Amino acid sequence: MPRRPTLQDLATAAGVGVATVDRVVNGRANVSKRSIARVLEAARQIGYPLPDHTSHMGLAGQPKLTLGFVLHKPSQAFYQQFATEIRAACDAQSEANVTPHIHFSPSQAPDDFAKAIRSAAVQSTAVAATAINHPTMIRLVEELADQSVPVFSLLNDFAGRAGAGYFGLDNMKVGRLAGWMMATQLQRPCRVAVMVGGARWHGQGLRETGFRTALREHCPQITITDTSVNLETRQVTYEATLDLLQRHGDLAGIYVAGGGMEGAIAALRETRPPGKVALIVNELTEDSRAALADGYVTMVVATPLRALCTMLVATMTETALHGGAAVQKPALFDPKIYLPESV
Repeated sequence: MPRRPTLQDLATAAGVGVATVDRVVNGRANVSKRSIARVLEAARQIGYPLPDHTSHMGLAGQPKLTLGFVLHKPSQAFYQQFATEIRAACDAQSEANVTPHIHFSPSQAPDDFAKAIRSAAVQSTAVAATAINHPTMIRLVEELADQSVPVFSLLNDFAGRAGAGYFGLDNMKVGRLAGWMMATQLQRPCRVAVMVGGARWHGQGLRETGFRTALREHCPQITITDTSVNLETRQVTYEATLDLLQRHGDLAGIYVAGGGMEGAIAALRETRPPGKVALIVNELTEDSRAALADGYVTMVVATPLRALCTMLVATMTETALHGGAAVQKPALFDPKIYLPESV
């Protein structure tokens, strides 16, 4: 006789944990409708007998939506976590059966971002993306709006009035926060540096402006070097940090306003003792957490990805199902602050 399927077999077929299957089978709470649907479908496929009370569960009768998402730098821990939170938010959405299609731009070139967004829009009712500021992006967003595909900006408001809304941090406020911390940490005549990914990341430009103005207000005796461009890459940031340390013997602080912090951390580990140079970076990853604990990072300013993705998916779903204003009010989230004593 064939072996009767087990809970483990059902969990494997559904792609969820045994604990989730157990909650579905026994009618317990705290299971998303998407997970319930997976368990029910897997049970049907493998012939697992379910109790009668499960017959009314799942996503039957709910509208099906496909939402598109475009990120970049798929190898970076932050964007990997971003994708994970997007999937979780779609899975937990109760208004519809939401399927996420996540694309990654192969580079930061405008054409690559545009190609990725256009590809996401082909199969989606709404799109959310990280991208640079460029006329190509504005034209594309306007074109998609005419096709009734709203585009939401993530982290950097690249779409402006043409887009459906912005989800991220108040970047000027983030920069001022970094400037205040740097001034408070140093409080003496010295030199500090700021790095941005490039001129097309206007959100990072706002952070730089906030950083500089806060330093002038709180510690005007600090000198700020010319802005360094690190292309948000580890290697360029590493080389730029070594160059700054070599050229400026009085360099006491570095603010990495965008990505690439791993390079700055590596350069300081090689050339300076802990705490010698105050380093402020973005997003809590294994690298930045370890650097906080070791004294090489002074502060981490992090995006609350779970809260952002939850509101983003809910807004995209609402817009897709019921329509909405041409431009949503910006959804600004309070940053999470991590200090050495936090980890």
